[in-house]
Amino acid sequence: MGDTFIRHIALLGFEKRFVPSQHYKQLKEMFPIEAGDINAENRIIPHLPAPRWFDGQRVAESRQGTLTEYFGALMSLPVKISRCPHLLDFFKVRPDDLKLPTDNQVKKPETYLVPKDSKNNSVTDITGPIILQTYRAIADFEKTSGSQMALATGDVVDVVEKSESGWWFCQMKTKRGWVPASYLEPLDSPDEAEDPEPNYEGEPYVTIKAYTAQMEDEVSLQEGETIDVIHKLLDGWWVVRKGDITGYFPSMYLQKSGQDAAQAQRQIKSRGAPPRRSSIRNAHSIHQRSRKRLSQDTYRRNSVRFLQQRRRQARPEPQRSAREQAQTGGAKPQPAVPPRPSADLILHRCSESTKRKLSSAV
Repeated sequence: MGDTFIRHIALLGFEKRFVPSQHYKQLKEMFPIEAGDINAENRIIPHLPAPRWFDGQRVAESRQGTLTEYFGALMSLPVKISRCPHLLDFFKVRPDDLKLPTDNQVKKPETYLVPKDSKNNSVTDITGPIILQTYRAIADFEKTSGSQMALATGDVVDVVEKSESGWWFCQMKTKRGWVPASYLEPLDSPDEAEDPEPNYEGEPYVTIKAYTAQMEDEVSLQEGETIDVIHKLLDGWWVVRKGDITGYFPSMYLQKSGQDAAQAQRQIKSRGAPPRRSSIRNAHSIHQRSRKRLSQDTYRRNSVRFLQQRRRQARPEPQRSAREQAQTGGAKPQPAVPPRPSADLILHRCSESTKRKLSSAV
């Protein structure tokens, strides 16, 4: 009798656990090359779909689709992985699966069952899988709160969530926590591919906390000032415009007008603004060139050019006086009449018949 292996997997449901086991890491540890731990380009083992940190029926359906595709990707791996004992152990029932939640458990697991009628729940109608991106730490980071995660230079982490505040929720083996995005770099390039392009039209925001500039390319603002955000960078330091002045400002200290600032204020108290990369000492990148960044002079020039163009477009055309309108009568300009040619020129250019008639008349 041959070895036991899995031929087919069907997702009947899933359970949302707040303290999950990390046994899926064993598969990566057994196949480090195929997991991309040695070279990210060689990775063929799929990324485990990231957990969703909010509730809702739409999220449940999305989770169903991503897990189904993840299982299918596992089964399509080479035989040495798809039929290995470690993959079989991956799907075995574990002791935690049989434990019932206790009454004093604050956050109990939540179970979602897949409907039998799958006509309205097909994978094609569900959002695609969430891919965990891998980043590398460029310097040591010491955590200052229990929700953060310490890093050492060279640590490789999986990013679960990229917050606009510049704090990213990451996981590394059995550890999880918030990390400043400025301490992380992509493995394939120093540039952040997801950074959007500048928007010189700007989005109106209100400052919910005062900040005094620490560097020349930053801007100082008091609480309650209205500004325009012209570039939202993923490290949490956005380029803002106040009049004709531009500069970096912490995105955590900004809020759209009319929104409740209570939650943002709690985040400021718990974590504060992340450090800028230019302030990190002993940073060591694996890339030979540094990341591309626009200078504040470029931001200012492009911003002033955009504002001038918008003012010209909004400027009304000058009104003509009644006398000017009466003189022109609103009619289109007529073409100029050329001067009458001289008699000699006419006689020179006319036909021979005309010349004979003129001679006989004289």
